[in-house]
Amino acid sequence: MPLSRRDFFRTGAGTALGSLLGLGLSLTPATARAQQLRIRNATATPSVCPYCSVGCALIVHTIDGEIVNIEGDPRSPHNEGCLCPKGAATYQLHKNPNRATKVLHRKPGAREWVEVDLEWAMDRVAERVKTTRDETFVERLADGTLVNHTLGIFALGGATLDNEWNHLQQKLMRGLGVVAIENQARI
Repeated sequence: MPLSRRDFFRTGAGTALGSLLGLGLSLTPATARAQQLRIRNATATPSVCPYCSVGCALIVHTIDGEIVNIEGDPRSPHNEGCLCPKGAATYQLHKNPNRATKVLHRKPGAREWVEVDLEWAMDRVAERVKTTRDETFVERLADGTLVNHTLGIFALGGATLDNEWNHLQQKLMRGLGVVAIENQARI
């Protein structure tokens, strides 16, 4: 009978684990011990995952005000300590060394990005949004129907943004007359 690679590894892992368990050994103490060492002397603060509207409970561990671990809260009736991939990555998103912390701008035709002041960047975005809205705003259709919209701006929310931001973004865009509003989390 031919044995596939998958069957081989499944059998091998099952045999090794079965042997350990048959000898009375358990992986639980080692796992619990590693958990204790990782968060020793940490303050545990209950929190909620910011991503979707399920409201999975988190426990945020801090030492001297610095986050050292984020994990699911097993006391929660919603997630019982389990987290989806986005929730499980909350710590990495917070402590990512590749996270952008400065505003970069590349002028039209330039090859290099230049660090700019946040206030300048915010003013520039507001100026470009207003200019685009003013140039593409339609108050009434040809038949006289009131529409008050612009088709020159598209808004895209995302699953990595929290519910509150996505809600505010949609309200802002609707207030500007933007009708092309989508959210990657819905797709």
